[in-house]
Amino acid sequence: MNVVVIVTVAHHASDGELALTPVHGEALLTHTVRGLLEVPEIDLVLVAAPQRCAQSFSEVLSGLPCRVVPGSLREAFAAVEPDLPRDSVVLLHDVLRAFIPAATVRDVIAAVGDAEIVVPVLPMADTVKVTDASFITGTEDRSRLRTVQTPIGYTLEAFRSAEPWDVTGAATVPGHPDAMRVTTDFELSLAEAIAAAPKNEETL
Repeated sequence: MNVVVIVTVAHHASDGELALTPVHGEALLTHTVRGLLEVPEIDLVLVAAPQRCAQSFSEVLSGLPCRVVPGSLREAFAAVEPDLPRDSVVLLHDVLRAFIPAATVRDVIAAVGDAEIVVPVLPMADTVKVTDASFITGTEDRSRLRTVQTPIGYTLEAFRSAEPWDVTGAATVPGHPDAMRVTTDFELSLAEAIAAAPKNEETL
C-alpha cells in the first residue's frame, strides 16, 4: 500500500500566510510537514502551495523530503496521480493542524479500505444552543455531535471522485486535542507548549 499526504489550505485564503507563523522558532507549516514525515507508513508528503506563498513555502520546507506544488489541491494531486498504485491511500491534511499525533494518522490509514473515507473526530464538549435572531430557543443534543479533524483518509478511487472536505458518510476514528487548527493567539500559545514538550509527553 502506498500512502500520499496532500497538505493544503483548508478553508480561508489567509491560511497560507498563517501557515508561515513562527512557532517555537519554525514556521507552523514546517511543524506540520515534519510531523507527517515522521509517520513511517507515509511514502510521500505533497504541499499544495497557494501561488502567492509558493516561494515562502519552499523556503521554510527547504531540507525536508517533501514536494511543494504551486497551485490548488487538485493540481498537486495531478502531479502524482499517474504514478500511484491502485491500492494507494490519499490523506488530505489541513496545513494549520500542525500537531496531529502519529498514532491518529496511523489509525486513519489503517481504517481506509474497510471504509472509502475516514475522518478523525472528537466529541463535542461545549453545550450547544439553538437560537433565532434574538433568543435561545433550545438545546442541541451534543451526544451525537462531533468536531472533525484531519487528515481525512481516502482510497484512491474515492479521492478521485470526492468533493474535498465533504465527509458526509465517512467512517470515523478518535481524534486528538493536539490536532487543533492553529489560528488565534490562544491557539498559538498552546502550539508553543506542544512544540516545546518532549515527544513522549501528553500535552493537552
